[in-house]
Amino acid sequence: MIPVVPVESCTHVLAEFDCLDPLLSALRLDSGRIRCTCLSVSRKWLALGTSAGGLHLIQRDGWKQKLILTHKEGSVTQVSCCPHDEDFIAVATSQGLVVVWELHLERRGRPERVSVSWEHRGQTVTSLCWDTAALRVFAGDVGGKVSCVRAGSSKLGKGSAFVIFPIQTITTVDSRVVQLGYSDGHLVVSSLSRCYLCDTEREKFWRVGNKERDGEFGACFLQQGSAGQRGQALLYCARPGSRLWEASFAGEVLSTHQFKQLLACPPLPLVSYKNEPHFNPAQASPQSLAFPRLLHDQNLLTWTDSAIYIFTPHSGQVLLWTEVKDVVEISVFRNELFCLHGDGRLSHLSLMSPERCVERLMKRENWTLATTVCCMFQHAIITSRARKSLPIDRLEQLKAQLNSGSQQQLIGQLEEVISKLEPLDSACSSRRSSISSHESFNVLDCGIYRVISRRGSQSDDDSSSLANQSMLEEERLKEFSFTEEEQVENDSQSVCGEADRSDTSLQFLPLPFRSKPPRVALQAVRDRYTHTYTLIQLSLKLSQIQDPMVLLDPVCLSDVLREWAPVLERVLGPEDHTRPTETHEEKPLEEEEIVSSMSCCVVVQPDIYSANLDEPAATLTEEEDHGESTPCSTAPVRALSSPLANHVELIQLFSPKPLPTDLQADLSQLACLYLEMGCPGRGGIESVCVFLRRYFFLLDQERVRKMYSGLSDCSCVNINSPNILWRVVEFTQASKVVEVIQKGDLLKSLRSLRELQPWNAPLLLSHLYRLYDKHGEVAVRAYPQFYPTILPSDIMAMALPSHFLPYLDNLVQSRAEQQRLSFLGSLLQPETLRQDWLELALSHDAPQKDDTLTADGQPRWHSHFFSWGYGRLLSLLIRLPADLASKQKMLEMCRTHGYWMGYLYLCRELQRRPEAFSAICRLDDMTLLEGDDDDTNDDSTDWSIRVSPENIILRLVRVFGPDRALTALQERGIPVDLSSRSTLVCDLLRVAEKRQSMLEFYSKHIS
Repeated sequence: MIPVVPVESCTHVLAEFDCLDPLLSALRLDSGRIRCTCLSVSRKWLALGTSAGGLHLIQRDGWKQKLILTHKEGSVTQVSCCPHDEDFIAVATSQGLVVVWELHLERRGRPERVSVSWEHRGQTVTSLCWDTAALRVFAGDVGGKVSCVRAGSSKLGKGSAFVIFPIQTITTVDSRVVQLGYSDGHLVVSSLSRCYLCDTEREKFWRVGNKERDGEFGACFLQQGSAGQRGQALLYCARPGSRLWEASFAGEVLSTHQFKQLLACPPLPLVSYKNEPHFNPAQASPQSLAFPRLLHDQNLLTWTDSAIYIFTPHSGQVLLWTEVKDVVEISVFRNELFCLHGDGRLSHLSLMSPERCVERLMKRENWTLATTVCCMFQHAIITSRARKSLPIDRLEQLKAQLNSGSQQQLIGQLEEVISKLEPLDSACSSRRSSISSHESFNVLDCGIYRVISRRGSQSDDDSSSLANQSMLEEERLKEFSFTEEEQVENDSQSVCGEADRSDTSLQFLPLPFRSKPPRVALQAVRDRYTHTYTLIQLSLKLSQIQDPMVLLDPVCLSDVLREWAPVLERVLGPEDHTRPTETHEEKPLEEEEIVSSMSCCVVVQPDIYSANLDEPAATLTEEEDHGESTPCSTAPVRALSSPLANHVELIQLFSPKPLPTDLQADLSQLACLYLEMGCPGRGGIESVCVFLRRYFFLLDQERVRKMYSGLSDCSCVNINSPNILWRVVEFTQASKVVEVIQKGDLLKSLRSLRELQPWNAPLLLSHLYRLYDKHGEVAVRAYPQFYPTILPSDIMAMALPSHFLPYLDNLVQSRAEQQRLSFLGSLLQPETLRQDWLELALSHDAPQKDDTLTADGQPRWHSHFFSWGYGRLLSLLIRLPADLASKQKMLEMCRTHGYWMGYLYLCRELQRRPEAFSAICRLDDMTLLEGDDDDTNDDSTDWSIRVSPENIILRLVRVFGPDRALTALQERGIPVDLSSRSTLVCDLLRVAEKRQSMLEFYSKHIS
């Protein structure tokens, strides 16, 4: 039985698809005589340094060896490709030589040494780092010296190639250089004892932090924000005990990230072609590690000799950690990792989502390993997002490739995963999934993609495909697009002309005869195909969106959707979206007319008028939960009061026109994609609201629910808002579960809901809303069993804040104790929810402020002993990794509400010792000086020990002597309770005093 990875660990996986052993064998680096010693990777190159002084440049496209650069000055110890110009590469040798090579590949010239430095002669260079903008390299060696080598090149202008730039010594630090990093004019130097920050333009230096360390600890810069909007970089320095310092460009430590407890989770398996992945859920214990190097792309990566770790410092979370043995060095480019092992072996790893990993394995026809990953990471595979890469028919194809005789258990687990799959999401219809499985396609002149099939797939000339249908329909309408003037001029000639032209085009028309059609017949045929043509136009853009160049370019994608939206509005949009209200003097609508007109829409009154209404404007007819309804058009609905005359808003539940099933599926994908892009061409939250109301029948409700679950400020968009949710409750009135809920038995109601699995989220949400309306808080406490189908954001929109807190507390406590912290962190999407939930927990079921705070806002005596109703939840919220600003806000909230245990913890996190000590003194509890073992600051573990009562007594004993000091304390009624160690210290001091007195006595009498 394959174990299942927990849902919070299912986001990414490390996979090994390629074997680089043949490459090393071709380079003759697999022998014991010559070995690979270092590596560097860029977009174009994989550079390998050898023990014989050679540098092999391998072109990553096809793994072809391009160049060999030789060095007679010793073996190559360091190599670094220039990040902004791949024509330059820096090399360091064992004799201390630093060389910058210019490859001249664009001009087909020979590589040349454009700069050579002997500044580190006799020393081993331990780190190389390129300037991010200029052609200069920083080098650091075992002696602590850091130098700068500038490369001359003809690319810099006329004569630059003939200029010899002087070698500059930047600084010499106290010990061996472990790692160098550069960003925006600042160089970080990480040595064995501390980190130094250098402003290379103003030539100023800072020490990062005040606490020293001993050992190899890396440091690097990490840009803030996305790749398109890059902000100022932050400095991250490794610390002992699985910690990272986050510092500014001024060398000030902003925050300390503690990963010791977060690493108390089992390692994710390495998906490799070599062996089957294994996952052990029981392997979980805190890890106190030293990170020797820090690499960055979008996340922070580090490694030890036995594992690889990837962190997201912006959120303070562990993305993953995987056991990889004997890792010596790693080079990273985007999501690709190239690892050098101690035996000279290379491995190529890729960081990706589990569904992408399964897709890659299926393309390589590794069916067993793909199935194992599916079952092991099923929490990621079953989500609707994964349907983009793994449609259902692809998983069925995977199941068909397994051996039914020897792999029956594996097939059974895969069938269980398939049964849990969520509904199709964007770009995942069955037709498009079959297209994605084809090997190639070509583009017709009209812009339609023509699929070229492979073994047993659909034929190239399949007339039922969307591309062929749309092409035929366009040709037919062109055939009948003649004007009135041409017909009136000469009817007989026009008919003859049409007959002549129809000889070559009748193959497209299913006409029973080929006689000369009159004008009326041609117009009838044109009308016959107009509706079909307009529907084809709606999905015609789908073939364009399947083009990767369009799909991956937001601008092109927006343009395509902007052209598609008017066609949708013309064909399926309502004629009048704000119906005029009929007056009471006009002929009243019969009840049957109102019901029939409302069978495909619901009326939602704006919030500004909802307070004036006692009843909804209309009711829905009872329908089956998943049944199909007959299409009908939206009719005028009479409002209940005159102020609503121009504010009746309709939510369209069913299509106003008949749509084929496959076409509606395509339109659903496009509509959801258009909504996700923010309605291109319209913009603004109001346009999104209007689109959602008008085309609600096309949208995937589960997908929209997740998309706008956090948009609580706009009730017309949030599908969990009361006005939409209540209509869905009315719509599901005919369900059998409703009868059980109405009887008032909560346990039976919950049992009935559990029997509905697999759950449909909007449908289940409507039942839970009805159940909450009947039982209140008692019902909400039982809702954690429906996670992750029902998310905390759904309950927040449904329940009162005082009822939401018990739900959240029960949901977190339902996890194992070692998983609660990371699980709660995964629920904080967006991150601003942390402040809201902390405020809720501090405000409900909490002590009175008069009991915890004095009149001047200081702690009351022993007020930290009061119990807090949600103390466990509060403790987890404040212990979650956070940035400096968030911790300061939480500190102020804890102080304002009098939650002193959280206040003291955050004071230790932020190194606010005076405030913490002042609060402890006012609380009058010396035991509070005993901080947690995993405090974030290195020097915060001993400050409480220095002021303990026993240490104070020992200080008195050392100054005044043991007998004198202890006697004085007993005379004043101070209890003296010394440990065995302190008693031993007192005895030793007594012996020392006696020996000292004897020495003084003898010296006095001898003299």
